[in-house]
Amino acid sequence: MTLLHWEALKEATERKDLSQRLVVTPLLDFEKQIGPASVDLRLGTEFRVLRRTDESGLDPGDQPQSSVERMTTTVNVEVGDKLWLHPGQFVLGATLEFLRVPPHLAAYVLGRSSWGRVGLLVATAIFVQPGFSGCLTLELVNHGESPIALYPGSRIAQLVVHELACPTDHDYGRDADKYVGPTGPQVSHLAKEATEIEHLREVGRRLVDPLDRVDSK
Repeated sequence: MTLLHWEALKEATERKDLSQRLVVTPLLDFEKQIGPASVDLRLGTEFRVLRRTDESGLDPGDQPQSSVERMTTTVNVEVGDKLWLHPGQFVLGATLEFLRVPPHLAAYVLGRSSWGRVGLLVATAIFVQPGFSGCLTLELVNHGESPIALYPGSRIAQLVVHELACPTDHDYGRDADKYVGPTGPQVSHLAKEATEIEHLREVGRRLVDPLDRVDSK
């Protein structure tokens, strides 16, 4: 894959062919947000805060998606205001920008080092598939010893874009993928993989049962 530099990023965001254009909108300050080989992304105004629950915990094999949703609280923070993230606390945020990655590109999301140096971990799920469209969910964790103020609109992450050897015909969103077109932070959809987990349980039973039969002889 080829890493896109400043000139290539500018060209990719200005292509006349919409199917081939890299969409990052709104770019509030093009000169400040487009770096030598990345695009700075800003923090949106909506957050999903995982709260304590009386339930046993998060088990994607046994709990429906609605249970996962109930374990989070939506918090909206106006531009100019702040959300305090305490040591060890985890919240889901989202990019202010809406993205659309054409089928010949893919990208990584990395936290900006200025935030990392105060203990903030950004975007623990960092790969953006070809064909993805929507706001990117950011997993925000405070690994420091002091609370950190998060300001919506601030540049918090950077998008590193690569060009594929050739466009893919199997881009994201064509096969009922879990996160399609989000406009804010989305909670985990692991519950949708319950059938896969049940299959693993069945495989486990098949592996154990023959041993039980041998031991009983």
